[in-house]
Amino acid sequence: MEVIFRIKRFDGGSSYWDEFKVPINMTVLEALFYIKENIDSTLAFRAFCRMGICGSCAIRINKKPMLACETQISKLEKETIELEPLKNFNVIKDLVTDFEGFFKKQKLAKPYLIRKSKGEIQQTPKQLEEYYKYTLCIKCGACVSACPVAKRCLGPAPVVAAHRFNRDSRDEGKEERLKALSDHIWHCHFVSDCSEVCPKNLHPAEVVQKVRLEVLKFNLGW
Repeated sequence: MEVIFRIKRFDGGSSYWDEFKVPINMTVLEALFYIKENIDSTLAFRAFCRMGICGSCAIRINKKPMLACETQISKLEKETIELEPLKNFNVIKDLVTDFEGFFKKQKLAKPYLIRKSKGEIQQTPKQLEEYYKYTLCIKCGACVSACPVAKRCLGPAPVVAAHRFNRDSRDEGKEERLKALSDHIWHCHFVSDCSEVCPKNLHPAEVVQKVRLEVLKFNLGW
């Protein structure tokens, strides 16, 4: 059995739709490799681990940001499947988008341990549980692609990164991060599309609301 891939292609500023027939018994990413190896070697897409760890293969599949490596074609239950590059990112070519701005915004959130005191750092398993799940963010950009206001703010991913370190018992830079986020945290409309598309189920929309409250308390001096 086969399905039709309608891929939105970009080359030098112009865009057009291209169609390919691919086998149904594979993932979307495997089908993209099938096209590149057997039909059109000029097709451009990004991939690396093929295991849902690196986040490189995130694209829009039938208008929804998803990881191509984890998406089985048969489970989409469509005869025609549309593939597009991530929204809210500049397109380099075909399905490949530019993440330079994404990582600049990550940097603003200070996603690293900030230490002022010295000495050995100890942490209990319970303290690890406080932030561990937020370390699972793979920076795939799906949440930013789904966000209707991402171009006017940091977007969900940097806020999740900041929250991960704010909850880390070894960190002493929470106030620095909250100060850095003060001008960037208020545009969220709480649409929650970011939580719907997150491949690691981190619920970025919920995290944004939690960080908003912390920023408010910080600004009020509570």
